[in-house]
Amino acid sequence: MMKTNSPCHGRTNFTPLQIGNRFMITPPESSAAEEGRIQIKMARGAFGSGDHETTRSCLEIMENLNFPQPPKILDFGSGTGILAIAALKLFGGNAWCLDIEEAAIASARHNCELNRTNSVVHHCGPLDTLTETGFDLILANIYGDILLDVAANLVQSAASGAIILLSGILWEYNYDIREGYQRLGCTLLKNLFLEDFSTVLLQKT
Repeated sequence: MMKTNSPCHGRTNFTPLQIGNRFMITPPESSAAEEGRIQIKMARGAFGSGDHETTRSCLEIMENLNFPQPPKILDFGSGTGILAIAALKLFGGNAWCLDIEEAAIASARHNCELNRTNSVVHHCGPLDTLTETGFDLILANIYGDILLDVAANLVQSAASGAIILLSGILWEYNYDIREGYQRLGCTLLKNLFLEDFSTVLLQKT
């Protein structure tokens, strides 16, 4: 059972924030992002504004991914929906935002409306209540123990060749996450240790 949607509860009052080479996170009332950057509008709220180190690392990795066609995206433990929104703005396609908290679903829905990312299905419930499968990109910025608990179901929901980007992983869980997902048929592409957490990029083979 998820204890919360993610480790990324953050500030509720913020100014525009540049992340990586492509993104700028802004409050809803801000004007357009700098030229060459993708603007993501985030409403203030309990689920943060995207400045946590795990969110940053996911966005920085995503901006270097490529897909041959618009992907089918799952944002597991979606919180604000920032990762799904970023993926849709980068790649197009369709996204499913899943969280067990009604407040998180409401937050993601509101932020999707702010960003005019309309090709999103919002689902409140645990992973095993989601019947959709065949995802080309799975994003999960959530606690490591949860990622271990849902590993088999998460990998099963991915299409062959899918990219799986996991974060919110405390260092102590990093080895078990990598080994567990590799045993389920994933190839490790990248393993980043952050200040307190880590981010793991995998591909289902």
